Parts: sequence; structure tokens; C-alpha cells
Amino acid sequence: MPEGWVNVFDVQRAAERELDPGPLGYFSGGAGDELTLRENVEAWKGWRLRPRQLTGIESVSTAVEVLGAPVAAPILVAPVAYQRMLHPEGEPATARAAAAAGTVMCLSTLATATPTEVAAAAPDGRRWFQLYPFSDAGVTRALTAEAVAAGFEAVVVTVDAPPGGKREQDHRTGFAIPPEVAIPSVTAALGGGRPFDVTRTFDLLTPSLRWEHLGEIAAEAGVPVLVKGLLTAEDAELAIAHGAAGVVVSNHGGRQLDRAVTTAEALPEVVAAVAGRATVLVDGGIRRGVDVAIALALGADAVLVGRPAIWGLAAAGAEGAEWVLRTLAEELELALALLGVAGPRDLSHEHLRGPLPTCVYSD
Repeated sequence: MPEGWVNVFDVQRAAERELDPGPLGYFSGGAGDELTLRENVEAWKGWRLRPRQLTGIESVSTAVEVLGAPVAAPILVAPVAYQRMLHPEGEPATARAAAAAGTVMCLSTLATATPTEVAAAAPDGRRWFQLYPFSDAGVTRALTAEAVAAGFEAVVVTVDAPPGGKREQDHRTGFAIPPEVAIPSVTAALGGGRPFDVTRTFDLLTPSLRWEHLGEIAAEAGVPVLVKGLLTAEDAELAIAHGAAGVVVSNHGGRQLDRAVTTAEALPEVVAAVAGRATVLVDGGIRRGVDVAIALALGADAVLVGRPAIWGLAAAGAEGAEWVLRTLAEELELALALLGVAGPRDLSHEHLRGPLPTCVYSD
């Protein structure tokens, strides 16, 4: 690794030096005033941890099971589109990083590599497929079938887009997907004609997704289906009622509805509504192992990280992404030891106080 990396923020700064303004703005930016983007990070800081002493813990392990199979730490890789704009190897490199770190990679529908290519890059790794339902139901089925045939263990249906949020950094930089960057899983399903920009891509997606559609996807997928993009107890209840094996508390990294509640705020009510009936994951603003510990204490089964992993990819390829995942896991391991617990599943509300008010900006 480059000398001087100590934490995720060092990796972010290294990635920023590697990227042109357009891609940097696309991957780092959010919607509108970017209030939710910033508050996602700050909200985890509002909680305080209550360590217990003299608990007799001799060793700590971060290993858990997620969807019935093991991961080395409850830190999964969130889906991120267009990864060959960050590094020439793109998603296959991220898959190798996740496999080396012993965790799950979630591949975006808008990936620059096919599910088959990603599976070949890390055949021993665990992988899920993130799905944007298309207006053409046949395309949705074809994408799902391709992923399942390539050994993807779950389908993660993103439900908080379209439409796309107003990402003003992209307007300022004139961000566009270069012609040489292909989106093979989409273009193959559409018979060769590919979308050339983000807006046109969203135009291909169904604008009127309903819970009944989710039920159909869950019934046909042949693997567990999770719903990504929920922030309320009401929607968590509906997801389970329509066949979801899990939910992902997410506001799309602050990229869709600015001033939406943060995921740290939304997580407790979703956990309470699910009440152990399904897997609960959360993303958005996770930058430290202590953030992961707080999410677990609030009831999440695991977290997903998107930007931290791709900053590692942009800065140093697969090795950089793996460094990020291992560093977060090491920080979590230390937090568990200092909290006086042997593993992630021993965390609970008893280890928390808060939340405290936070302020992310001033005029």
C-alpha cells in the first residue's frame, strides 16, 4: 500500500488525486444541497458507546453469518456502477478484493463487467446481484437469470430510483460515460443498443414499480431477494409481506432525495418493524469500524460500504479495495474488544447512548 495510509479518509484523498473532475464528482457527489450526503456520515457520530469492563473476554472474532453463510466481518461491498471509470479492471478487481477479505460483493446492474466475468475473477468469493427493475419485464428476468446462473447468491432490488436525483456536481462538470465504457449486462439484455448516459439509463427503468412487482421478482428469482432503499417501518413491513428475505436501510448514499432521513436515524425503526423476521442491512456514511459497531448495536446484521471500497479501487486497484475492507474490519475488532464483547452478535442497545444532535455545515 502507498506509504501513509492509516484510515479510509487517507484512501479517499489518494483516490481524489487519481480521478478527473467528472468521475470524481459523480462518485463522490450527492443530490441537491448534499445535506443528506454529509449527514449520513455525521449521524453515526451522534451515538456514544458504553463499554463494559471485566467481562472476561479472551479473544474477539468479527466473523458472522449473513443470509446463512459466513463472512469474515459484517462489512459487505455495496453496489456501485461504472467501476471501470475508476480503475481499468473495474468490478473484477473489486470482486477479488471482497473475496480476499472474506466478504460479499454486490454487483450493480450498471456494472462495466458481466456477472459471468465477475464470477470468473473471484470464483471462491460470495456475490450478490443488485437489480434495477426495467420497464421491460423480460429484461429484468434475463438479468436475474444470468446472475443466478453465474452463482450469485441473492438479488438486491433497488427501489429508490428512478427517477434519478438532481446531482448538481454532474451538471457542473458535464459528466458523461465515455463511449469506450460499456455496460454489458444491460446492453446484452437490450439486444445491443446501449444507454449512453445516466439519464438515458434511468429512462429504461420502470417508473411505476409496485409491491406486487417485488413479489413477482421474489417468487421467480430462485434465490433470496432483498429490498434496498427503505427508510421506514411501513415499507419494511411491506417488503417482508411481499417475500423479501431482507431489507437494506439506504438513501442511495444521499444521491436521490436530499433531506431524506439518514440511515443511522432510520435503522432503529426498521429493525423494530422487522423484529427478527428478515435480514437487516444498512449503508450510507460508514467510514469507521466504530460506525459498524454502532449499526450492529442498533440491530443491523451487517453493513454495506460503497464509496470507501471504490476509493481503494481508484487509488490502488484490488489491493486498495482489500486494504479498505480489512482496515474497517480491524477497527471493528478493536472496538469489540474495547466494548468488552466477543463478537458482533453480542452488541445491543445496552452498548449505546444517544443520539446526540449534530451539525454538518454552517452558512
